[in-house]
Amino acid sequence: MSNESQAAADQLLVKRVQAGDKRAFDLLVKQYQHKIIGLIGRYVYDQHEALDVAQEAFIKAYRALPGFRGDSAFYTWLYRIAINTAKNHLVARNRRPPDVDVDVDDAQYLGAENELRDLETPENALYRDEMERVVKQTLDRLPEDLRVALTLREFEGMSYEDIANVMDCPVGTVRSRIFRAREAIDKEIAPLLNNN
Repeated sequence: MSNESQAAADQLLVKRVQAGDKRAFDLLVKQYQHKIIGLIGRYVYDQHEALDVAQEAFIKAYRALPGFRGDSAFYTWLYRIAINTAKNHLVARNRRPPDVDVDVDDAQYLGAENELRDLETPENALYRDEMERVVKQTLDRLPEDLRVALTLREFEGMSYEDIANVMDCPVGTVRSRIFRAREAIDKEIAPLLNNN
């Protein structure tokens, strides 16, 4: 389904929910639950906590849906709620996420990935692990606005316009933040690239 037809389908479901059809919200949850869990998993690394926070985000969205005017696409509105819910969860816990980073959307591939690792040379596996570690550490050290913009672009595949809606800033600011985040990561991985 194209983005435009998905947005139109979402809008119809939203109108049905606003008219009192609770089953229509179930369809929206089914449509976006994996994406929302994956997005929250970038903030809340514990899988069980991420599921709880995702549920909380959907509850907040359901309660706020009567006031949804459709000024932005439903999913950008939902992403904003999910990001804010994840941030609030971390503030309430007064901590940063743990270092374990497993994306729920990718969990189904973990077994196959581990089998493929056995075919790699030890040097390649070590290099890849080091590269992942450096990228993750650099991403974690980025200012929040840069980290969120890059995460939404690279991991969620969102357009610059949608990111601007989620982050409530101009598209030019989004492009600048993503550029600066990529530049910071490139600077950190350059020594690894030059050594291989």
